[in-house]
Amino acid sequence: MEIIVNLDVMMAIRKVSSKELAKAIGITEANLSLLKRGKVKGVRFETLATICQYLDCQPGDILEFKGNSIEIEK
Repeated sequence: MEIIVNLDVMMAIRKVSSKELAKAIGITEANLSLLKRGKVKGVRFETLATICQYLDCQPGDILEFKGNSIEIEK
């Protein structure tokens, strides 16, 4: 199971550079790069909301779940 980060795709669709987005959302370009590559353990909802607001998209446009079918006991 994994979460796929499609932030780079959405940025390309919106024609937004890493430098522009990083400045707009208040994080460093290095941290944005880590986020785009899925090399982070988490992202704050506030940061995700700011990204979505700036790119005019939904969280599901940026994050995707891929995993095996497993049964979870309830």
